[in-house]
Amino acid sequence: MDDDRWARWPEPWAGTDVDMRTVVGAISREIKDGFKYDEIPWQRFPHFYGSGEEIPGRLATLASGDAEAAGRALVELWDCLHHQGSTIAVGALAVPFLFRIALAGLPELRANTLCLVAEIGRCQHFGDGTREGLLQVAEDPLEVEGTTMCPTNWTIEAARDAITDDLHLLLPLLPDLDPDVRSAAAFVLAAATREIPRVSSALHRRLVVEDDPVVGVSLILAIAQLAREHQDEQAPAWARELLSDPGRSPEIRIGAGLAWLCLVGDSVPDELRALLTHRSTDQRSDLVQRVPWLGPVDSDSGLRRCVHDMLTPDIPWNSV
Repeated sequence: MDDDRWARWPEPWAGTDVDMRTVVGAISREIKDGFKYDEIPWQRFPHFYGSGEEIPGRLATLASGDAEAAGRALVELWDCLHHQGSTIAVGALAVPFLFRIALAGLPELRANTLCLVAEIGRCQHFGDGTREGLLQVAEDPLEVEGTTMCPTNWTIEAARDAITDDLHLLLPLLPDLDPDVRSAAAFVLAAATREIPRVSSALHRRLVVEDDPVVGVSLILAIAQLAREHQDEQAPAWARELLSDPGRSPEIRIGAGLAWLCLVGDSVPDELRALLTHRSTDQRSDLVQRVPWLGPVDSDSGLRRCVHDMLTPDIPWNSV
C-alpha cells in the first residue's frame, strides 16, 4: 500500500469495504430479519481465533432449540467477538442477528446475548471504574483493530448504529418479566446514537415503576450514560436529587451516586462519600454485581472497585 495513503490514515479507508460503518449500514432489514447470513462478507473480517466465516454457524447454533449447544455457541461467540474485553470488527456484523436471536431464541440465554451486543457497542474498558471511564462509550480514535488496520471506534460506531436501527425490537424488552433481561436491555439502549429523547424518556418511565433494585441501578446508569455523551445539563441535578432522597432504596441511591460522579467533575460531597463508604453499601456489592456495567470493571467486585476508583483515584486498586 502506498505511503501517501498511510500518511493520511484513516481517511482513505472511510466509506470503503473495510469501513465497518459502511459494511453494516448496507445490511438491509430483509437480510437481518431473514437471517440471510450468506449475504454478509464474513470472510473479510477474521476474529480472535480464526475466520469470520465461522460466525454464521455459531449464530445458527445459538438460535437452535438445543439448550446445551446454544449455550456453548454463546460462550464461543463471546470468546470470538469480545475476547478479554477487546473489540473486533466482525462483531459489528453479528449485532443485528444477535438481537433477533435474543428475541426468538432460548429465554435463558436472552440477557447474556443482549449483554454481548452491548459490549460490542462500547469501548474496551479493561477494569476502568473511574468517573471518566465507567460510562465511556467511544474509543480512542487512534486505537487500531489489528485485522483490518482501521480505527476500532469505527467498529463501535457501526455496532451502535445497528443497535439504534433496531430500537423497535429493543424498547419492548424494558418491561420483560426477567429482571436480567430488563437490565441488559437498558445496557444496550445506553449505546443508542439517535432518537435520544425517545430512548431516555422510555428509561425514565421504566425507572418510575421498576421494583427490582438491580434493574433500577441499570436504568439509572443507562440514563446517565446517554446524558453524559449527549450533554444533558439537567442530568446532574436529577442524579443528585435521587441520591439525596431518603425515601429511595439504598440501591437506587448508590446507583444515582455513581451516576452523579460520572456526570460532573465536582469534588465528592460528604453526604455521597458517607453513602458509598458505608458498610451497608459494601454489603450490597454481590447483589449489585448483576448490574451489567460492573462486571467489565471487575468480575467479582465491580461496585467495590468503582467506589474505590471514584473516591480514591490516586491509590491503585491492587494495593488495597
